[in-house]
Amino acid sequence: MDNSEKSRVLDERYLRMARIWSENSYCRRRKVGAILVKDKMIISDGYNGTPSGFPNVCEDDTDHTLPYVLHAEANAITKVARSNNSSAGSTLYVTASPCIECAKLIIQAGITRVVFSELYRMADGIDLLRRAGIETVYIPIDNEQ
Repeated sequence: MDNSEKSRVLDERYLRMARIWSENSYCRRRKVGAILVKDKMIISDGYNGTPSGFPNVCEDDTDHTLPYVLHAEANAITKVARSNNSSAGSTLYVTASPCIECAKLIIQAGITRVVFSELYRMADGIDLLRRAGIETVYIPIDNEQ
């Protein structure tokens, strides 16, 4: 197995881990998970949900996402910010491509690579990441793996 095949296998493995981590979300409409990896070590993780101390309810009565719900990427980035680790030079594995707000956080956090398995309805986040020189990799993952 050459290096590109090994890299692809690892990417798929981390994406499956992000998908499993998304199961922790209390959101009904969409569950998203994120894993932040540096030097083949998971340094942070996150899933979409409410801030600490808020009820675990992500949608209102009309099934719209509440404005204060945090995305999985934001949770992973803020979690690593509270640790002794640095996200500079890391890879973010996330089940859905980042929105524009998360893309800004990814750029500022020094993350150099983003691997995702589902396309978000808008591509502006991915476009911004590419403009910033961040490698973006789309790998669709079969839900049965």
